[in-house]
Amino acid sequence: MLEDLLGSEEFHGLMKRHAKEVLEQLLKRGVNFSILTNISDVTFDPALPSEIRQNFKPITMFFLAGYTFESTQIYNGRISFEAGFGNDNFGSLVSLPLDAILQVVIEEIPIFINLSTPPKVTVQVPKGTGLKRSMEAFMSNPNNHKLIKK
Repeated sequence: MLEDLLGSEEFHGLMKRHAKEVLEQLLKRGVNFSILTNISDVTFDPALPSEIRQNFKPITMFFLAGYTFESTQIYNGRISFEAGFGNDNFGSLVSLPLDAILQVVIEEIPIFINLSTPPKVTVQVPKGTGLKRSMEAFMSNPNNHKLIKK
């Protein structure tokens, strides 16, 4: 029952809207905060060097203060901010979906916790389509023709 609620599209949308409202309020009031997220949901532009990227834990916290806080924007269901990483303060635009935020934290106290799980997306593929595409890809290489018995 709880899993049905937490995984429902309605609850997921509610959490996403609530995250947006909380973040907008903090930005409006000038309150520094941290966000906890799964690093696999985060994009960096430009991409971070591997020696920096490898130091991230699967669940990572970003602290938004100073220039990082001032550069923060919320748009199209995403939050983005500029941040510096590593000893050389490598600059990158950090971006992630609002629904990927697990927690919003102020002074080590979580003020928002996202308990929703993204709804499962199912894609209907016509029967036999995958096999047909796979065979077409296989046969597009002339060297593979000799592997097929006639």
